[in-house]
Amino acid sequence: MGQRVDCSVEFNGEDSKGTCLFEPDSLMFRGDFKLNIPLKQIKSVEAKKGQLKVTFPKGTAIFHVGPHAEKWALKIRNPKGLMAKLGVKPESKVVILGIKDESFIDQVKQLTSEVSFRRRKDAELVFLSAESKSDLKKIAPLENWIKRHGAIWVVAPKGKQHLKESDVLEAGKEAELVDIKVVSFSDTHTAHKLVIPTARR
Repeated sequence: MGQRVDCSVEFNGEDSKGTCLFEPDSLMFRGDFKLNIPLKQIKSVEAKKGQLKVTFPKGTAIFHVGPHAEKWALKIRNPKGLMAKLGVKPESKVVILGIKDESFIDQVKQLTSEVSFRRRKDAELVFLSAESKSDLKKIAPLENWIKRHGAIWVVAPKGKQHLKESDVLEAGKEAELVDIKVVSFSDTHTAHKLVIPTARR
């Protein structure tokens, strides 16, 4: 999940106190004004004396985030790839259900030969495509497919009214799973990581 800190930001002649949120794919601020800066749009970043200076297409913003400045600058300069964010490692046992994204499938296959597109036992990661609320009913049975420390990633559309983020989270809760991470899967989809609660492993 993202890292949230109280801070102040200077942007376009304005200076406001508020909250900064550093997500895997964006840097956000909520105060007297709002900023939502996708990391991939950042042209340059500098960190000095607790200030994070970020230049992006709309201008330059200075985030006063104290000791977080250097760490955030490093993460912006060296973003994790999708496979690292999703936890796919060499020879991970992976199941892919309904996902047609060829780029994603190719990246998984480059890391592991243990890829299945149908049921298998003891999978470490299951990726489930959810394009409608009815697809969410498939989540609960998948617990029997994964190792106790494994994970189910639900890949759902971004910003769609027919399938909201809250619907995915509620489905995970109904399946007695815990939502622990969210990742931008692509420009159009988000992935939610669901795991078995520690008490049931």
